[in-house]
Amino acid sequence: MLDTTPFLLPTDFPPIQRGKLETLQVNLGYLCNQQCNHCHVNAGPKRTELMDRETIDQVLALLSEKKVANLDLTGGAPELNPLFRYLVREAVGRGVRVMDRCNLTVLEEPDQKGLAEFLAAQGVEVVASLPCYLKENVDRQRGKGVYESSIAALQRLNRLGYGQPGSGLLLSLVYNPQGADLPPAQQALEVDYKRQLWEEHGICFNNLLTITNMPISRFGSVLLSRGEFEPYMQLLKDSYREDNLATVMCRSLVSVDWRGYLYDCDFNQMLNMPLGLQSNGRTHVSDLIRAELEGQAITIGEHCYGCTAGNGSSCGGALSI
Repeated sequence: MLDTTPFLLPTDFPPIQRGKLETLQVNLGYLCNQQCNHCHVNAGPKRTELMDRETIDQVLALLSEKKVANLDLTGGAPELNPLFRYLVREAVGRGVRVMDRCNLTVLEEPDQKGLAEFLAAQGVEVVASLPCYLKENVDRQRGKGVYESSIAALQRLNRLGYGQPGSGLLLSLVYNPQGADLPPAQQALEVDYKRQLWEEHGICFNNLLTITNMPISRFGSVLLSRGEFEPYMQLLKDSYREDNLATVMCRSLVSVDWRGYLYDCDFNQMLNMPLGLQSNGRTHVSDLIRAELEGQAITIGEHCYGCTAGNGSSCGGALSI
């Protein structure tokens, strides 16, 4: 796989600093039941990296000590970590809002019986990948049969109350472009998603989140191999909007890798650009219990233009409406 890291440093992206820590985004491992073209984590069925019990307990200790409001679980498929349900129960018991970044098809895996019901019982917010409402586009990007399995999973979640008015069970869908383009306007696309999914499949959901493809890992390698890396980077830089700087996710979020090391965001994690709090260049989740981040400089690179281009992009969707 071609590495884009040398092309992302140095950078002229403006310096930014951290605010209050509100979200701990934890990567539970790179194991996944899918292998998508746009995946910036390079996750897949053959990956073996999984967070262990000791590190998970350190994550829980940090949530309690710092009174972090949100726990954002990602992977790979985070649910494939055998300790996923333990972490969710313990976090919910501490009053933490838990989000599960779910690829949907994992809910249909034979060894994940009862997973959807578990998420509903714990009140977990499901943030589900569905990169398009059209079958051919989803299967082209994520693999044959993924669309049908995703629709079945969404219908299962709806039956449990997810996305239903008054249930309190939040269901968000995630859109990302098929190629080297910026996402369209989030609100208008959400209208299209809701109409199409309801009319074709009787599916409802709360919100659509549009996320820009980052020029790193698997997607970055594809760009390089096709000669599209430089044009895509120019698109991101030409579309830069300064007002998006105020709400980029790295100001209030810390990314934790499967070993417990910290990064300013999930993308920096994949580029091996650690959070620069420790003099040795590596900060562990256990170190953060005794440290403060507010006001610290954020490690930046050319890929940061991906979060500030156009309507902006974050793990919570567009930054501008």
